[in-house]
Amino acid sequence: MKKFGLATQIFVALVLGIVVGALFHGNETAMAIMVPIGDIFINLIKMIVVPIVIAALVVSIAGVGDIKKLGKLGGKTILYFEIVTTIAIAIGLLAANLFHPGSGLDTSNLEKSDISKYEETTKTAESEGFAETIVHIVPKNIFESMAQGDLLPIIFFSVFFGLGIAAIGEKGKPVLGFFEGVLEAMFWVTNQVMKFAPFGVFALIGVTVAKFGIATLVPLGNLVLAVYVTMVFFVFVVLGIIAKMSGTNIFVLLKVLKDELILAFTTASSEAVLPRIMEKMEKFGCPKSITSFVIPTGYTFNLDGSSIYQALASLFVAQMYGINLSITQQITLLLVLMVTSKGMAGVPGASFVVVLTTLGSMGLPLEGMAFIAGIDRILDMGRTAVNVVGNSLAAIVMSKWEGEFDQEKANHYVDSFKQSEAA
Repeated sequence: MKKFGLATQIFVALVLGIVVGALFHGNETAMAIMVPIGDIFINLIKMIVVPIVIAALVVSIAGVGDIKKLGKLGGKTILYFEIVTTIAIAIGLLAANLFHPGSGLDTSNLEKSDISKYEETTKTAESEGFAETIVHIVPKNIFESMAQGDLLPIIFFSVFFGLGIAAIGEKGKPVLGFFEGVLEAMFWVTNQVMKFAPFGVFALIGVTVAKFGIATLVPLGNLVLAVYVTMVFFVFVVLGIIAKMSGTNIFVLLKVLKDELILAFTTASSEAVLPRIMEKMEKFGCPKSITSFVIPTGYTFNLDGSSIYQALASLFVAQMYGINLSITQQITLLLVLMVTSKGMAGVPGASFVVVLTTLGSMGLPLEGMAFIAGIDRILDMGRTAVNVVGNSLAAIVMSKWEGEFDQEKANHYVDSFKQSEAA
């Protein structure tokens, strides 16, 4: 009998989770059994992310060892991220004007969710402002940042530490050897953790469906449809064009990332696939030095799916309350989202908080988000998968831009991939 691959196992777990969740809708006992399983899986994922990011960055930066080269790569990467996420926000706003998902919605039939925890985070984030966000990049205590899983300060420290190892020459070699060993060991740990993925996916989906029920989707079906149609358009058209310009086929990339996309979609966690997409992009011909820098940085600055969702959700709330935003106001909304979407990346429920902050700054009613909260998980699944595609493609684009992409390695990897699928 042919062995089921990880993608098949996760898909089966997803279907079973939906069925079990629908059967046990509102059943507290069933939810109490499933919640710990899902939590264990998410904790396992969070456990491996920080050591992998630190080890991968230290190894790659120590390998580059040139601060000028690194500065050039960093500048190009941030520029690329800013352009692509701005396009994503603009497409989200255009889609909201095209689909009008919030117009004529009867709010009396909708269920409100408690969003007080997000509102508290919003107040903190608003009071901090842009300058504090920049200051926050530099960690005052790297161990505190590691304990909180705060990627930006971790990236900053790891880059500096890697440059330090390169600067001390021979003396740095044992330290570099240690981090190379850590990286190899963590990739092994990742493969073991992924064996638990189907159980985690089953529990996470099961709890979501059991808690909210499929019926909650119906009134907000227009928003779900608008978000997903826009995301599909963005992946195949916008990212498809970017892939074509960089000599890659978007369909080939999606095929290579099949397992990771299903896992990211079902868990609604980008972190779940961070180690695996770094590993795959290396096999796809991107050098370790670029992959290890671009992908973790992209987790903060290049969230294309989240940008689309934030733009659509902001206009959805305005439409729901019958507030008509002019072109000037929508351009202001675009500019506000360009800033807020970058500053909040480290907080839990980041996309939700970004929309709340944006609504507040535009004078739109925050309580509109309480209606979306119930289906946020469904939307989160889609935006997470798009974020993964965007960051994987960014590694290819930056590798080509730096003239370091190994096309022969990429062709060989794609061929081996096709052969393993045919077998």
